[in-house]
Amino acid sequence: MSSTTGFAINGRFLTQRVTGVQRYARNVVAAIDAALVERGQAAAIIAPRRVDDPGFQALPLTRTGRLSGHGWEQLELPISFSGPLLNLCNTAPLAKGEQIICIHDANVFTAPGSYGRAFRELYTRLQPLLVRRAARIATVSQASARQLARYLPIRADEIAVLPNGHEHALAWRPERAETAPLLLADRAGRRFVLALGSRARHKNLKLLIDIAPQLADNDIDVLIAGGEGDIFAPEALRAAPNVHLLGRLLDDDLAYLMDRALCLAFPSLTEGFGLPIVEAMARGCPVVSSDCASMPEVCGDAALLAAPTQPEAWISSIMTLARSPGLREELSGKGREQVASFSWAQTGAGYLDLLRQPAASLAGRAANLSRPPHIAVVIATRGRPDVVSRTVRHLLAQQSLKPTDVIVSCCSREDAGDLVGTSDATVVTGPAGLAAQRNTALARLPPGTEIVVFFDDDFVAHRDWLARAAEAFRDDVDVAALTGRVLADGATGPGIGFEEASRLVEHVPRSDWSWIDSYSPYGCNMAFRVSQLGDLRFDERLVLYGWLEDRDFGAALARKGGRVAKSAELVGVHMGVKSGRIAGDRLGYSQVVNPLYMLRKGTMTLPQVAGQLFRNMASNIGKAAWPEPFIDRRGRLRGNVLAIADVLRGHVQPERAASITLGSERA
Repeated sequence: MSSTTGFAINGRFLTQRVTGVQRYARNVVAAIDAALVERGQAAAIIAPRRVDDPGFQALPLTRTGRLSGHGWEQLELPISFSGPLLNLCNTAPLAKGEQIICIHDANVFTAPGSYGRAFRELYTRLQPLLVRRAARIATVSQASARQLARYLPIRADEIAVLPNGHEHALAWRPERAETAPLLLADRAGRRFVLALGSRARHKNLKLLIDIAPQLADNDIDVLIAGGEGDIFAPEALRAAPNVHLLGRLLDDDLAYLMDRALCLAFPSLTEGFGLPIVEAMARGCPVVSSDCASMPEVCGDAALLAAPTQPEAWISSIMTLARSPGLREELSGKGREQVASFSWAQTGAGYLDLLRQPAASLAGRAANLSRPPHIAVVIATRGRPDVVSRTVRHLLAQQSLKPTDVIVSCCSREDAGDLVGTSDATVVTGPAGLAAQRNTALARLPPGTEIVVFFDDDFVAHRDWLARAAEAFRDDVDVAALTGRVLADGATGPGIGFEEASRLVEHVPRSDWSWIDSYSPYGCNMAFRVSQLGDLRFDERLVLYGWLEDRDFGAALARKGGRVAKSAELVGVHMGVKSGRIAGDRLGYSQVVNPLYMLRKGTMTLPQVAGQLFRNMASNIGKAAWPEPFIDRRGRLRGNVLAIADVLRGHVQPERAASITLGSERA
């Protein structure tokens, strides 16, 4: 007789059409059932009334309630069962706390345009509440855990990673295929690339449509299998003559196609896991996959990776496979080895451990950084050679992910101190001014640079700053720029010494936030995806006031469609060294003229400009009588007045700040 375990499984997935999420649930439940049978134990599946019994031995089906869908899950399921509950498909009853919930991805946050409005509104409101109440949250990849932590109230290391498995694909029987042989019968042996997935925008199937003509020139067709999915926003696919939309196919037909395909093409912009990758690998089908989100983690070195925004890279990878039978054989073998570590049995055992002890620590797979991105760190400096030398050497010694290049941009080579002539950094010279010096460095970026990071010469970064930035850019292909969390900012006070800054970045307090979208970059520490910059450059008319030219640059990038975000994982200290600082009169002038200039450009809104002017001028007026010893309040106020006079005369010329006469010079 089997002993009861006391838990139940939310069986709502049995009412749903089988896509990746439901396939995960069915295979995990089958693995749990097999483990319970072996242990002589039993549990239950609780589902709405109108479902077929899947026939598990140790998981008898209990039908309950009169409702269906979310209504049944939220209202009737928690009444029907009071013990621990396992939920495998993104949602769960909000009324329960004693439950495990698998949230497969953060796509509803990172790719909201792929989903219908009702679905998006429900999930973005429900999931944060579920995370706060659940005994444990699980997901399917380390990349997904990181993304969820950016949008939900949970840390990535609190999420259990229990990936998809591959064994089900080995049970498919291509000899039983009925539709696929007919589809290939009249193709005269033409080679083809296979793609699986819905037509949701984040699946990026349009890329394959766009490159189809070039593939046709080489007698290669594109076969796309998969359904629409009513939760997704419609995405029209313009089919080229060599593109064939196959619709939904049975598993045996998919096996038949995988066994004969040149490769599986998986161009998604974001995925929680990417189940078709391991299915193809399990069957020995080579894979060409996107190089972002979870895909590098799942693929390892067993696939060809290409950026999902670069069609030419996909053409190159597919043609390389077409011309190299040896490479196809090599990837086929590596793929079978890679999927051996993705097992339904192991994942099922992991859930049983969590059900027994929700706080159990589950060993996760390390993130795959076998091909770290090409990162160039740019530091603009002037008149502070000792400072920049110290911070650059600290950066190179401490970063867990070393930058590929460090570029120190100066007005004179003497500004770089003892970095000149060493292999530690490339020293470049050009016109003075922070914007101009940054542009000089951008013009000298080495070919192949993927991420450019700007640090102030007096910024001390946490050892994982570059590594976490690389992960964030890889996890979300839409992110164009990142700025970090400044633990302490000496620019607002008397300054922070190097030793104190180094100590602060070694003991980082936990943040009460994780990720903020649509956040203006702060120039002491910010990173950009080079491919999304294009010909964008810093506005050299903004000669003074270091933060506003960063805001101008970020706003211009956002207008091009790039997402600009702030991450709590990118941590550092801005020392705020006072030597070489801008004179008060000139800074005060910029405080007024720069926002008005940016208003004309459209990179600041009227409320933003009004707030900026009020804060700066009110602070200067209020503290002019008793100014801080490290801030020239009276000089700033003189600059404010001079700027207002120029504006009233119709002159909004931010570059004039560099040449105005200082108060001390007038005296």
